[in-house]
Amino acid sequence: MEEHFYESLPVHQGTVGAIFNKDHLFAAVPPGWEIVLTDISGSTAAVAEGMHKAVNLIATGSIVCVLNIAHKHKIAIPFFFGGDGATFLVPKSLLAEVLETVWIYRNQTASNFGLALRVGNVSVAEVYASGQTLKIAKFSSSASFTIPMILGNGLNFAEQLIKGANSIRLVEDSGKFEVDLSGLQCRWDQIPPPVDTDEVITLLVSAVKLNDQGPAFSKVLAELDNIYGVPKKRQPISESKLRINSTLRDVGMTMLVRVGTKKWYAVLKEWFSVAYEYLYFKTGSGKTYLTTLVEMSDTLVLDGRINTVISGNREKRKQLLSALTYLEKNGEILYGIHVSNASVMSCYVPDHMDGHIHFVDGSGGGYTQASRMLKAKINN
Repeated sequence: MEEHFYESLPVHQGTVGAIFNKDHLFAAVPPGWEIVLTDISGSTAAVAEGMHKAVNLIATGSIVCVLNIAHKHKIAIPFFFGGDGATFLVPKSLLAEVLETVWIYRNQTASNFGLALRVGNVSVAEVYASGQTLKIAKFSSSASFTIPMILGNGLNFAEQLIKGANSIRLVEDSGKFEVDLSGLQCRWDQIPPPVDTDEVITLLVSAVKLNDQGPAFSKVLAELDNIYGVPKKRQPISESKLRINSTLRDVGMTMLVRVGTKKWYAVLKEWFSVAYEYLYFKTGSGKTYLTTLVEMSDTLVLDGRINTVISGNREKRKQLLSALTYLEKNGEILYGIHVSNASVMSCYVPDHMDGHIHFVDGSGGGYTQASRMLKAKINN
């Protein structure tokens, strides 16, 4: 039954802020589970060199690798997109296959893009033995989309252990497993903010005092609601602004990530698939898909920090910065922020009916840049 721990958790509704104030709604992650991390080394430099699309797509590919394994074994797992990597919680039974498959994927992307994907794992038992907390809850914002919520510093602690080695972990290739990246897509051009907004904000927030994490996050989320409105009003993705990117260059990049090669027949096949979807999105089923795409855009990640992408305007941003700076000076939070004029989105679409997920970042490497600012504050 431990394999199905996450699936068995109750789904909570209401507001995220209210749930963070109710510690009893969170369950301890089983000590038999593992934390798996993927992270692109040197992502800040890669983003500065204009490779932010490749960075996002490679990070998304690592998620697709792991989710396809979990779906094959009919096990639900929580995962957290970070712009230049991802974090997963997996039962021990999946660990060997996950690590080896992501390692094969890592070698594939290193060869094609020159970017090194760090792969590492830490047991939840080790996190607990070090005195850290790792509790989880499930929140549903709609009938079709559920996200995990983390309380505690367990994932951040594991990240520091994995990155602290300052090296790429070597994983032996047994030849038993193959990378399955079916469902990985990068169909969309940069997405301007919705009508009546003119900027996209990528925000990261960390609580200073672990015991006050829930209340601190509740305050930040309340400020977002007060300034920008409910989550639907600050959603950076809107149907009217979606534009398919059908350039051979970007289609070719998707194929490099998905199959590890840029053979022209494969690129042309993918391009025709993109052209088909252009027509599909004009049908009734296609329009329904676009509506659910907006609902299932992953714009709020709660992995022990608040990671979110929102849209607004300069005046609202000034109000937000004032509120965040007050909480920061009061010793409650630290934050990092990046402002851009668009969102970027990569997708996992096993089919167009249900289960598709869309990973959102601010253009120009929003999460990477905001993380750089937050890390500088933590180090100081």
